[in-house]
Amino acid sequence: MKLRATFATASILATLAPAPTFAADLVIMTNQGAVPGLKELGAAFSRKTGNHVTVLLAEGDELEKRLAAGTVDLVSQNPGPMQELVKRGKIVAGTVTPFQLAGLGLTVRTGATKPDIRTPEAYKSALLAAKSIGYSFGCSGTNVAAGIAQLGLTDQLKAKTTRTTAGPVSDYVARGEVEIGIQQTNIMVGVPGNDYVGPVPAPLDKPCESDVGLVANAKAPDAARAMIQFMISPDAAPLIRKTHAEPAPR
Repeated sequence: MKLRATFATASILATLAPAPTFAADLVIMTNQGAVPGLKELGAAFSRKTGNHVTVLLAEGDELEKRLAAGTVDLVSQNPGPMQELVKRGKIVAGTVTPFQLAGLGLTVRTGATKPDIRTPEAYKSALLAAKSIGYSFGCSGTNVAAGIAQLGLTDQLKAKTTRTTAGPVSDYVARGEVEIGIQQTNIMVGVPGNDYVGPVPAPLDKPCESDVGLVANAKAPDAARAMIQFMISPDAAPLIRKTHAEPAPR
């Protein structure tokens, strides 16, 4: 009788016990500008939920291959490229969420004299005085070029400008290939071989927005949606600021 009672109790407890949960292995593919913030956010989300988050830098053909293979859960891009992915059915439209704004900054090689860029006039003088300037073709490069056009310097700086394609601008600066590098602050501060000078002065500092979206064939869509919500939560704001960026306005 006692054995039957024990067995019955165990059966009831087994019925009431919650079903076991399994940690998801989330993969986020991103462009260069969102890597620092996503790594901070991914680590915090992992600690909070037990899900494992891998942040990978991949654009162009590599991103396309991984999307086709069904190995990606979330993608982070600037708004223009993100909308193209939505149009092609790669990203679930209603999930696209801005989470970060990264302003522009200027860097020089370690030990070099730091130019004064505190005002638009000083920034203009620094650009004219520089022997060479580097900036990218991405969002930051587009915004840097817009600022240079606003100063009326496009033609004057063209001959000494390098548009970078292989790695961040700070790599070119560290190798001595360009004297001044201009890109998103969050991927310039603390980079070896560089001395960060400061932000591009307003109103020439045009931040780049980073969005995140759910991949249509995500492996772990529920965990991925939870990650998106975490990325725009109050807990995420100090983590984004830690990487020298700002949370996107809600």
